[in-house]
Amino acid sequence: MELKIETRNVELRKGWQDRVEEEKDKLVRNFAAYLLHLRVVIEATTHHKEGGFEIKLVASVPNDTVVVTRKGGAVRPLLVEAFDVLSLQLKENLRKKRKNKKPTDALADGDSYGTIRKLSPHESYGFIVTVDERDVYFHENALKNVEMEELSEGDTVFYGETTGDKGPQASWVRLAK
Repeated sequence: MELKIETRNVELRKGWQDRVEEEKDKLVRNFAAYLLHLRVVIEATTHHKEGGFEIKLVASVPNDTVVVTRKGGAVRPLLVEAFDVLSLQLKENLRKKRKNKKPTDALADGDSYGTIRKLSPHESYGFIVTVDERDVYFHENALKNVEMEELSEGDTVFYGETTGDKGPQASWVRLAK
C-alpha cells in the first residue's frame, strides 16, 4: 500500500509521523488486499471553535475512495480517532461489497469466486483475493470470454485454482455477471 503524508501550515513532527506509521501498519494487517493508497493531510487551521488542526485521511480502495476528516486541538489524538473511523468505514465497505457481490451462478466442484485485487495489464497478469483472503495469481492467457482491458480492480470473478511454481494460481478466470 502506498502512503503519502502531507502537512499544510505546519512542520511534520517525528511523533506524528510515527503515529501515522503505527496506524498504517494496523490498516495493512486488516485490509492489505483491499487498501490501495492512503494519503494523510495534517493542516494547522485558524478555526478557533474546533481547535488548531485538521486531519484528513483519503483512502483509495477498488472502485471507491473513503475520506475521513477530524478537527481539534491536538494532532496525535485526532490521528488515532481518524484512523479508527477509517477502519470502521473500510470494514463496512467490505461487508456491503461481500453482501452485494455474492455470485448467483452455480459453481462446479473445485471452482471458486473472488475479487480482483490487482491488475497489471501491461505485464499481462493480476491477482484475485479469495473469500478466505488469499491471493491467487492469474495470467491473461487464463481469461475466458473477457479481455484484460475489460477487467477492473474490485470485479468479482469465478476461477479454477491450481498450484503453480510460486503458489496458488488460476487455470481459468471468468467475469461474474
